[in-house]
Amino acid sequence: MRKSAKRGFAGEDLAAKYLREKGFIITERNFHSRFGEIDIIAEDEQYILFVEVKTRAGGAIVSPAEAVDLKKQQKIIMTANTYLARSHSALQPRFDVAQITVLSDGEREEYKIDYIENAFQ
Repeated sequence: MRKSAKRGFAGEDLAAKYLREKGFIITERNFHSRFGEIDIIAEDEQYILFVEVKTRAGGAIVSPAEAVDLKKQQKIIMTANTYLARSHSALQPRFDVAQITVLSDGEREEYKIDYIENAFQ
């Protein structure tokens, strides 16, 4: 497995842990539709979250959140609509982005999360 893929999985695990610590229940990971993929779907009593996780090395030219451009947002929204049509959830949908930055000292890596609620609509 490529280093970037390993980092991506580690970033998704960190985001899922963060959400569980905030009281959310993870209902899906890597949900696919014909429109695209949603990394994490989570719920609490009020919201159903559709979370895009972006992991980048520290010092990258583009921040993780900047990588979630309008085209990517549209794919996530269409995929969320597919999920909602199947699940019939009455919860308020929310689109969040988990920015994961990987800091490395050459020997070990440290992951930092910046979580953006209501990143787009």
